[in-house]
Amino acid sequence: MDTPPLSGSDSESEESLAFDRELQDAFSRGLLKPGLNVVLEGPKKAVNDVNGLKQCLAEFKRDLEWVERLDVTLGPVAEVSETQPTPRNKDEKKGVNPEDDFQREMSFYRQAQAAVLAVLPRFHQLQVPTKRPTDYFAEMAKSDQQMQKIRQKLQTKQAAMEKSEKAKQLRALRKYGKKVQTEVLQKRQREKAHMMNAIKKYQKGFSDKLDFLEGDQKPVAHGAKAGTKGQQMNKGPNAKRRYKNQKFGFGGKKKGSKWNTRESYDDVSSFRAKVAHGKGPKRPGKKGANKRPGKRAREKMKSRTH
Repeated sequence: MDTPPLSGSDSESEESLAFDRELQDAFSRGLLKPGLNVVLEGPKKAVNDVNGLKQCLAEFKRDLEWVERLDVTLGPVAEVSETQPTPRNKDEKKGVNPEDDFQREMSFYRQAQAAVLAVLPRFHQLQVPTKRPTDYFAEMAKSDQQMQKIRQKLQTKQAAMEKSEKAKQLRALRKYGKKVQTEVLQKRQREKAHMMNAIKKYQKGFSDKLDFLEGDQKPVAHGAKAGTKGQQMNKGPNAKRRYKNQKFGFGGKKKGSKWNTRESYDDVSSFRAKVAHGKGPKRPGKKGANKRPGKRAREKMKSRTH
């Protein structure tokens, strides 16, 4: 059973207790002497147990086949820029700086490449498979529960990012929709104002164009105006009169149509003496002029005379 890690105060108390016990043991054995000077023991003598070392080496060393050992001792593989395959001479001359992480890792990588290139042909000769089978199952370093948590966390993060992106797109669409709506309203207001101005000009006779009735008239720029108030058309009738003549027709000349001319004055073919002196028949519109008055009218006339 693993013991829980100690805090800073607990570890200091444990160290102080251990130091006190060491002092008590040394005092009981008589190693502590009175005074400020401390007696030190001499250096330990190194023991060269040759027989024990040989026995340990014999236990480690086993006479096994190479397939069981798979030990290879090679230098780093030659670089692509090198013309001659001399894998060891460059590193032996220059050496690898252990403080340089990149150089150190590259030396490990190149040495592993050299080992793979040298070992693969031997594996093929010994008919040892070097490729992983399709149904190979290797246990992961992390448990399935941990991987499920990581996957769930990644999915949650991705969903949050997608949601944020959709919210940004919706905000952008709303802004664009509002912009388009305001532009459409402003365009309608401009067209309405332009049409009202055109109607007023037409009513006052400043313009004779009726294009604004079709609804496809483009708004006129501020600088280009059709005309001013003082530039009223003086030639012929105004635009309103011409539009009515075009719509209802033109009945001909009216003013001065009954005036006499030299030809009409000299023409007496239509003259009738009886009609002129009142001897002819009565005028058609005066049918009741010589009619006898009625009974009531006669009674009224009698009452007035009496």
